[in-house]
Amino acid sequence: MIVLDTHAWVWYVAEDAKLSKLAQARIEQTSKLGVHPVSCWEVAWLFYHQRLQLNAEVVAWMDEALKRPKIELLPFTPAAAIRAAGLGGAFPSDPADRFIVGSALEMNVPLITKDQRISDWGRVKTIW
Repeated sequence: MIVLDTHAWVWYVAEDAKLSKLAQARIEQTSKLGVHPVSCWEVAWLFYHQRLQLNAEVVAWMDEALKRPKIELLPFTPAAAIRAAGLGGAFPSDPADRFIVGSALEMNVPLITKDQRISDWGRVKTIW
C-alpha cells in the first residue's frame, strides 16, 4: 500500500504527466493506492472554489476516481486522527496534510507527494 496525497490522486486519475517518473513507477509496482477521505473533501473544496478543474461535475468525478484500479478509500481511524493531531509544530499546519500524513504514519506506509514541506519534515517516507 502507498498513500496518495490529494494532488497525486488527482494526477493519477487524470493520467497527468505531472506525476514524477518515480511516482509513476511506484504506482505501477504496488497493488493498492490509499486515498484518505479528507482528499475527497479537498478535491470538492478546490473544485467549488474554482481552484481545480475536473472533466466532470465533482460528484461524478469522485465516484469514478474512487473506482480507479488499485484505489482504496482509507478508513478515518481514531488512531490516525490522534497521530495527525500530535505531529507537532514543525509539521505544516494544513489539516488535510496532517490527516493524510497521520494515516500514512499509522499504517507505516509511504506517501506519494510533491509537497516539499512534507518531504523536508522527514518523518514520513515520501516518494516523488
